[in-house]
Amino acid sequence: MTEKSSETTAIALRKPNKDDGYRLHQLVAECPPLDPNSIYCNLLQCSHFAETGVAAEKEGDLVGFISGYIPPMQPDTVFVWQVAVHEKGRGQGLAKKMLKEIVARDACKNVTHMETTITEDNEASWALFRSFARDMGAEVTYHEHFEKETHFGGQHDSEFLLRIGPFTKP
Repeated sequence: MTEKSSETTAIALRKPNKDDGYRLHQLVAECPPLDPNSIYCNLLQCSHFAETGVAAEKEGDLVGFISGYIPPMQPDTVFVWQVAVHEKGRGQGLAKKMLKEIVARDACKNVTHMETTITEDNEASWALFRSFARDMGAEVTYHEHFEKETHFGGQHDSEFLLRIGPFTKP
């Protein structure tokens, strides 16, 4: 019997659950420069926001996660809070697959737009969301949203609000 190589082992996408909270906390810690949240926050991301989040597992390990939510005043928009992909899950288009998984969910049946915030120097995130927009046939707009000095007290780079849409379901 031969063992499968880790590159060919399938990655399963599913809704997160509260048992993923601590695992998410560990995943983010292993994916610098992502901003860590408290374990309690991660538990809420995995339970309260499970319908708009996605967990990616490979051989029992959490190798990817996207947390998101539909803002109460924007029912046509899913806001992507954080995207984490462990090195074990990289190079397979996992992040984009997870984004498409979220917008295909019943919870997103009225969603025609996606938003996220990205720092100016995060080239990987800019590339991911622009590629997703291309695949969805949607436009991308962005502007500075959270300013370094005003909103972060100089402790974090400014975040740009990126908006994709309108799009239709994949």
